[in-house]
Amino acid sequence: MKIGIIGAGQIGSTVGKLWVEAGHDVRFASRHAEELKPLVSKLGKRASAGTPADAAKFGDVVMMTLPVKAIPDLARDLAPLLSGKVVLDTGNAYENRDGAVAGEASRHPQGSAGWAAAMFPGAHWVKAFNTVYFKTLASEAHRKGDKLGIPLAGDDREAVDIAAQLVRDAGFDPVLVGPLARGKEFEPGTKPYNSGMSGTELRKLLE
Repeated sequence: MKIGIIGAGQIGSTVGKLWVEAGHDVRFASRHAEELKPLVSKLGKRASAGTPADAAKFGDVVMMTLPVKAIPDLARDLAPLLSGKVVLDTGNAYENRDGAVAGEASRHPQGSAGWAAAMFPGAHWVKAFNTVYFKTLASEAHRKGDKLGIPLAGDDREAVDIAAQLVRDAGFDPVLVGPLARGKEFEPGTKPYNSGMSGTELRKLLE
């Protein structure tokens, strides 16, 4: 599968590496694509770098891993390119980083993911990979036994199923929580957030 990653920071580069290792083609993107050359060189021929627009066009699935304060500007440029695509939203609203936008996003009836999704009409939005620290993702991928859980929320079941398979490919256990609005149940300040729970533990808590 072709995957675009917009915001190749800690989460994006960590999960993108796992997807490349699983056999997917991944295009990493940032506003300074030249800074991604060391990453893609290390990952080999299945990895490439480009602008956010490049990644949006390239991916059958697009992961957006950005501060929420960056979303409105990005939507103006990329919303048409993401229409019809599965979008994995790793975002969390942090007031100390995102300012007033954090409050706006958090107060949305469907949480910060619903707030973001509203700016990208036609995209199939799934909240994913927002609960686990990047170092934990790197160290716990493909562990034996009860795998690390990744909760997912989205309104389009086919999109959620695609996200779930990508979670498995990265070496984790997808936990299908329900509609996008239930993404609020694993945002910062909730029990699952940054807990390192297994899939089994998350199901007991969320399902």
